[in-house]
Amino acid sequence: MALFFDCRDADVRTDAIKTAAHSVSSGELVVLPTDTVYGIGADAFDAVAVMDLLRAKGRERDMPVPVLVGSWTTIEGLVTAVDGRTRDLVEAFWPGGLTLVVKHAPSLTWDLGDAQGTVAVRMPLHPVAIELLETTGPMAVSSANRHGRPAAQTALEAQEQLGEDVAVYLEDGPVREGVASTIVDVTAGRPRVLRLGAVPLEQLREVVPDIVGGTAAAADGGASRG
Repeated sequence: MALFFDCRDADVRTDAIKTAAHSVSSGELVVLPTDTVYGIGADAFDAVAVMDLLRAKGRERDMPVPVLVGSWTTIEGLVTAVDGRTRDLVEAFWPGGLTLVVKHAPSLTWDLGDAQGTVAVRMPLHPVAIELLETTGPMAVSSANRHGRPAAQTALEAQEQLGEDVAVYLEDGPVREGVASTIVDVTAGRPRVLRLGAVPLEQLREVVPDIVGGTAAAADGGASRG
């Protein structure tokens, strides 16, 4: 039976994080709040758990799962090198609503789906998410909903869609914005906007003036990423 915790209660929150972290380390799925939408997450390095996540959402491997991290420095261990523009974007918008698509280090033993050597990484601006990620390490996290249905704005909404496929639900009230993250691909020479969301194009250009994309055609790209 799935466990449901209201993290708005400080006493409950401590036990909730501990229970959720144990579930993640045991290969189970959890729902957690972020600053964009609620997410369904698993240990990023547990390939079976990641595939369970995709099945719970009703998605295939061709829609790889993004990764959430609990600190700026974690990205250093996920990629071969972090260039200047990527570092500038991280320092400007992490934690927050910016997802960066990077080339992951070849040594990493994970399977997030058919990502072709890349991974979408974000550090969320949410205390419950950060606290959990600091305990678990990188988590594969996608929006908490069945494929084709709206992303959950509360853990209760997520539970109505995902039910017993998830071991632990962490409730922290409705998300403030409910807007998915902006996605920027930094795997090539110039950063490219794949999807506009929580971080507007104008703010991105203040940090990386020659960033490309951001048109209406790009605004819906990568819609599966939270």
